[in-house]
Amino acid sequence: MRLSRISFALAGLMAAGAALTAPPKVVTAPVAEPGCFTPWSASTKSFQYPAKKGPYRIALANGYIANTWRIQMIKTAKAYAAQPGVAAKLKEFKVVSTGEDVAAQIAAINNFIDSGYDAIVVNAQNPAAFRPVIKRANDAGVVLVAFDNILDTEEAINVNVDQKGLGMYWADWLIKHVPNGGKVLEVRGVSGTSVDRDRHDGLHEVLKRSGKKWDVVEVIGKWDDPTAQKVTADAIAVHKKFDAIAAQGGDTGIVQAMLDAKHPFVPFGGETENGFRKFCAKHGAQGLKCASAGTGPAQVAVALKVAIAALEGKVLPQAIKLPLAKAEHPNLKDGNDFYAGQSDNFFVGNSFPTCGINFSAQEIMGQTEANK
Repeated sequence: MRLSRISFALAGLMAAGAALTAPPKVVTAPVAEPGCFTPWSASTKSFQYPAKKGPYRIALANGYIANTWRIQMIKTAKAYAAQPGVAAKLKEFKVVSTGEDVAAQIAAINNFIDSGYDAIVVNAQNPAAFRPVIKRANDAGVVLVAFDNILDTEEAINVNVDQKGLGMYWADWLIKHVPNGGKVLEVRGVSGTSVDRDRHDGLHEVLKRSGKKWDVVEVIGKWDDPTAQKVTADAIAVHKKFDAIAAQGGDTGIVQAMLDAKHPFVPFGGETENGFRKFCAKHGAQGLKCASAGTGPAQVAVALKVAIAALEGKVLPQAIKLPLAKAEHPNLKDGNDFYAGQSDNFFVGNSFPTCGINFSAQEIMGQTEANK
């Protein structure tokens, strides 16, 4: 009798442990906070993880760090984690950046799983290389949320803007302002990432569909001002003149390269850097007609909010779509679309009102990008 009771008790404990480490269930219940956690499409499935009691241990596994967007993203994550209402739900928040080494990033995620973290938020260095670690996370009951550079999977939660749609938007802008086609300088991001791939694909799909002749010169700017400035200067030295520019980031550096080379201003589809928008506002009448769009680094805060909601057992879309922050010539206003008194390296578009997320530059810049 005693052995039977012990066996029954052990079985109950094992069942409880299994419940706590179960992978997410696909459910049909309405999602929580649909204004913030917006499903990617009508066919997006919904996840529900078993609810865990907080406070939680959450890690951010970043890859590439050597540009201002990633630095601001890390600082924003720490600013969000420091907010009183969020901090009360966190036992620990850990940040690690591993560079461009995919294996190192996967090893970091495995280490977080082995160390018993409740959730891991990841800006993935490669969209397709994480399948084994996704399975490990799900088997261990660890919530895995990818944002910005997301994962090619439906087994983890992805949070992103329509990156391909962003490339298509830039292409539409260039076609509108260079209606007969021409030579385009395309400044790409970090090779191998989903963002670089999707923005590139969207741009070329729309240019090809236009039926006009486009000669696209591709260079790798790594979303970084100094790198993008150098490769743009080199491209201008070789090709002499471009009719339009599409760039995924490093745009302030690209405009500076044009100024240094005395290249005529041309229509430009680019990201949301404060310095880029300042240039666009200043030189719009001289031909620098800009479409500036993207999503600020504050999307990391949405990803962290998603991770906490998942740990609380809330129903969430597997793929969450964030709105783009857009500003176009001639409607670029100081204090709204750009900030003349702030650093060129500050990315605009750090507000997600439907998620209750809105950061000041001071909140973000008061943090550090260091691993911590």
